Amino acid sequence: MKISRRSVFIIVTIIATIAIDQISKVWVRANVGLRTETDPGEVRPIIGDYFTLMNVNNKGAFLGMGSELNETLRVLLLLVLPVVVLGFVLRYVFRDKNLGNWSLFAFSSIIGGGIANVFDRFAYGEVTDFWHIDLGGVFRTGIFNVADVFVTTGMIILVFVTFFKKKPAK
Repeated sequence: MKISRRSVFIIVTIIATIAIDQISKVWVRANVGLRTETDPGEVRPIIGDYFTLMNVNNKGAFLGMGSELNETLRVLLLLVLPVVVLGFVLRYVFRDKNLGNWSLFAFSSIIGGGIANVFDRFAYGEVTDFWHIDLGGVFRTGIFNVADVFVTTGMIILVFVTFFKKKPAK
């Protein structure tokens, strides 16, 4: 069985996304003091107070949503459901031969980032987040990680690809 260049591109992008995310989280867990409810941990400036590094464990999803759910519901919504959805998206990416390179990269980044965060939830029961942006109140993010950046970038690319998709000639 011959593996196509397209399939190799998808697999390499997913694996690279997971690897970059997991390496960054291992480094943060080893080198930055954990921030908890009772201990403010460490906050390291990357670019002044605008872009900082810290170590936070997130039991929930985006911005901690779902962290207060009971354990069974949290496992279903943050572990089982994402695995099923990622499986369907992966199947779609491999089956739809009409996807362009940007769409393939976007979907592969989303899948890789999703797998990386699901792995954290499975292995540690929570996700390690560590970056924070605060542009003086004008723009402020929650605390996020590399997987979140890949998922968000993938979504932005898909929006652009959708809006600027050339319509087929009649």
